[in-house]
Amino acid sequence: MDLSNLKPAKGSVKNVKRIGRGQGSGFGGTSTRGHKGAGSRSGTKRKIGFEGGQMPLVRRLPKFGFTNINRKEYQAINIDALQLLAETKNVSIINPQVLVENGLAQKKDLIKILGNGTLTAKLDVKAHGFSQSAIAAIEAAGGVTEKL
Repeated sequence: MDLSNLKPAKGSVKNVKRIGRGQGSGFGGTSTRGHKGAGSRSGTKRKIGFEGGQMPLVRRLPKFGFTNINRKEYQAINIDALQLLAETKNVSIINPQVLVENGLAQKKDLIKILGNGTLTAKLDVKAHGFSQSAIAAIEAAGGVTEKL
């Protein structure tokens, strides 16, 4: 081993462009900032989407559509999921707390029961909304629906 074999420890040398270290480095003078203007000064930040004074893309594109601020989002649960819940957990009263405990909804969700599937269990179902087919299926099985 001699001086010609020495290498720096792994990870100790960073391969980074060192700017502002004199003309001999190739990155001296303006230090890759160009001449004058906001970007050449210290303490500047660029806004997200800033395109150098050109009209930004988000302002060039046409706006369309409508978003209803009063829209209510419901967590949809089909009656076949209620049937499976009645069979596996042996419950006869279905309310939001039961659905949250069994992972079918979250605590803040508004719940709507939909009529996809078949229902044979007699259930008392309490939810924030029901489809007409769900009400018909629950009542045909001898159950009761209650809107919260």
